[in-house]
Amino acid sequence: MKIQQLSVFLENRSGRLANITNTLGDVNVNIRAMSLADSSDFGILRLIVDNTEKAVDILKKSGFTVSLTDVVAVGISDVPGGLGRFLTLIETAGVNIEYMYAFIEKNSDQAVMIFRFNDTVRAIEKMASEGIHMLNYSEIISM
Repeated sequence: MKIQQLSVFLENRSGRLANITNTLGDVNVNIRAMSLADSSDFGILRLIVDNTEKAVDILKKSGFTVSLTDVVAVGISDVPGGLGRFLTLIETAGVNIEYMYAFIEKNSDQAVMIFRFNDTVRAIEKMASEGIHMLNYSEIISM
């Protein structure tokens, strides 16, 4: 089950992250998950928000470079070895993970992992055949 993630290109300088989060907050867009990867000159902020269209619109109007990417949210058993078992399953499907990030759901026995795969369709097919729970957009934004 694919969900859309915002990827925001930002210069690596003081205040840029605060500017993005305040811009979204000012229009009541709630961030549900995020990851920031950086180099010495720039960063890529990855976000899943509760109103994707509104977030893209306001960020572009504010001068940010924004793109949408398909990712998959997966419920992983929050026990020692849970992630390792999942990653082995993905490996047996011949799928590469380009990046991932996680958040823990309150009152749950699962961690929620966000994955970007090199072959999303194959990854989804493998997870579906193995009964792996993939979260849809509604589930993510209601957490």
